[in-house]
Amino acid sequence: MNVRIRDAQPSDHEFLARGNEAMALETERKRLDAATIRRGVAAVFENPAHGRYFVAEDAAGDAVGQLMITYEWSDWRNGQFWWIQSVYVMPAARRRGVFRALYDHVDTLARNTPGVIGLRLYVEVDNVAARRTYERCGMRDGGYRVMEVDNSGAIRGANEGDGPC
Repeated sequence: MNVRIRDAQPSDHEFLARGNEAMALETERKRLDAATIRRGVAAVFENPAHGRYFVAEDAAGDAVGQLMITYEWSDWRNGQFWWIQSVYVMPAARRRGVFRALYDHVDTLARNTPGVIGLRLYVEVDNVAARRTYERCGMRDGGYRVMEVDNSGAIRGANEGDGPC
């Protein structure tokens, strides 16, 4: 598939929100609160410090995939990691190079941006297909587990902690 990657625009807001909703339901069986996700997507456009979205378009100019990066400072390495998040490819466009085009675009940007020292992402532990895709792109298990406390209330079905330490 001939794919063009571009920076997302505010006019992509609904596509991005729906992609995030579909990804969460498909990969983690989580239903995102529609109003919250739409405010969250809008916040990225309002404040670039929150992240940056990219959209993949097919030859006809239709959006077929998305990816967002967020930023993490590493004092250990004196540089910034870009976290790949909110990845979604429309079902009809899968296995046709859309994710690879998104990944290669971001990887090239990262390698050419001073101070960016690498890419990271987290993947659902049972999502074997996604892990294999990321490995084919050259990513490896970083040896960390992600721990969290989610106090947002925005994700139905999210695990809740057992209480204080």
